[in-house]
Amino acid sequence: MRMKAIAISKHGDTDVLTWQDLEEPVLMPHTAIVKVHAVSVNHLDIWVRKGLPHLKLTYPHVLGSDIAGEIHQIDPIYASRYPLGQKVLINPGLSCMHCEVCLSGHDNLCQHYGILGEHHSGGLCTRIRVPVHNLVPLPDDTNLIQAAALPITYLTAWQMLIDKARLQAGQTVFIHALGSGVGMASLQIAKLMGAHVIGSASTEDKRQKARTMGADVVLDSHRDMVTEVKKITHKRGVDVVVEHTGQSTFKSSILMAAKGGVIVTCGATSGFTTEVDLRHIFFRQVSILGSTMGPKSALFKIVSLMQTGQFSPVIDSVLPFEQVAQAHNKLEQRQVFGKIVLVPAQ
Repeated sequence: MRMKAIAISKHGDTDVLTWQDLEEPVLMPHTAIVKVHAVSVNHLDIWVRKGLPHLKLTYPHVLGSDIAGEIHQIDPIYASRYPLGQKVLINPGLSCMHCEVCLSGHDNLCQHYGILGEHHSGGLCTRIRVPVHNLVPLPDDTNLIQAAALPITYLTAWQMLIDKARLQAGQTVFIHALGSGVGMASLQIAKLMGAHVIGSASTEDKRQKARTMGADVVLDSHRDMVTEVKKITHKRGVDVVVEHTGQSTFKSSILMAAKGGVIVTCGATSGFTTEVDLRHIFFRQVSILGSTMGPKSALFKIVSLMQTGQFSPVIDSVLPFEQVAQAHNKLEQRQVFGKIVLVPAQ
């Protein structure tokens, strides 16, 4: 059996994103085959398409990490928990689930950790095979387009703010690029925790939308944000900085952090290299913490908070798979607020 998929056979610009006929996945023990209904787009897709250092792919490679759909086939021993047609969200983090760190609940620290769409073929296809332990069941009335906007960004933001920074009510958080997926997820998590949120966005339209979403102060990212933050905080600085843009903002992130403040970094959309004046780190006792994704268990909590209305993923637009190149271009040119979700043809 053959299926249609958006895949790449080499790195490059959006013209390497092509429709391809691939073999349908075959059911194996402890796996499920999911019929794909929605896949959201991340900066990760752009990096993989263009190529990353040390990333070795088996071609053709299917992009797409955030996948929602329904059970098409499943290992019979799991059939009572996941009947055919059951709506599910797929956790994109793959790990051995046998080692000490996996069994202690820190599977994203596994030496064999990988991400669907990056290290393994992803979800821009008709059907995908995944380990059963990567499934999160969803109620029948779940909007799969919204669900597909959750995994990468909310897992990332959850670990950054809850597990790494240990955010507390009353603290002040600065979030770069509030209009991005990680920015929006971080905003909702920070407000849920009772924090005061300052953030940045590149256009007035994005800044106004962020205020509507609950941001307390939204600054123009083209201005001197350090001076503005110091003015707002009466020279103190912020307790936590959500840093995911990298080269263009990292120096500012250090300078706007309060004494004893925490900078949590998960990405570098503007570039990977930066200079750091170490005096600002040790004298002001600033902590810099790295973060990638989050443990599998966190996605169950995140889904629960969506179901109760406490999290509401922001959808910028919904496009058919065929317009994946347009989606990449919009994201790369920062013309989005929230997430772009791709859906297969009916």
